[in-house]
Amino acid sequence: MNYTAIWVIYRAEMQRMRRTLLQSLISPVVSTALYFIVFGAAIGSRMQAGNAVAYGGFITPGLIMLALITQCIANGANGIYFPKFTGTIYEILSAPIALPEVLIGYVGAATTKGMILGLIILATSTLFVDMRIDHPLLMLAFMLLTAISFSIAGFIIGVWAQNFEQLSMVPTLVVPPLTFLGGTFYSISALPHAWQVVSHFNPVFYLVSGFRWSFFGEADINPLISLGMVGLFLAVCLVVIARMFSTGYKLKA
Repeated sequence: MNYTAIWVIYRAEMQRMRRTLLQSLISPVVSTALYFIVFGAAIGSRMQAGNAVAYGGFITPGLIMLALITQCIANGANGIYFPKFTGTIYEILSAPIALPEVLIGYVGAATTKGMILGLIILATSTLFVDMRIDHPLLMLAFMLLTAISFSIAGFIIGVWAQNFEQLSMVPTLVVPPLTFLGGTFYSISALPHAWQVVSHFNPVFYLVSGFRWSFFGEADINPLISLGMVGLFLAVCLVVIARMFSTGYKLKA
């Protein structure tokens, strides 16, 4: 394992975060703060989401997941796409670096950025709502596994994308609907039975539900099932990226 190469890629990606601080950190935090103001304060005062859980607190785990998923996909995709776009990917491929080491460097940086953003949003939420975390270790486990999984998913998108339109297609057209229909702002028990069944085919539903349980001990589904679904999604992403590496798909081919 070439740890020096991994560290160089990781450090370069983290330096890119400092250069794009407004886009990478400030903008998502401000956007999430607006959600807290509108939904937590303006609408939340008229709603009750669960047993002894204020609506503003109820939506907090979903908002953190929304930001975490979106940013991890974007960071993972941009990290590998721009070297392809500028041609510097050939310098990486010609160096004595294995593709799994390239993956660890880029995904590690995207995961770190996602975790930093998620924790900042969590801290910011305390300014707007009363928060409690019943299971902090499980909360961190959900955050970390989600960040790794969607960073790899972003890396896959970055390898697959041939232009900026394809690069933004999944984060723009696929992720927001899945997130908003995954119980971010409501419990699926409030939906008609048919839509509850449909929600169980949405992978984001399991992420939000399990993550919410780590805060309040309330969830729409058993948290162990949610954790298993996160692990399954991670396994699928690893299988896909392993197949890409074995064939050199749009990297060596």
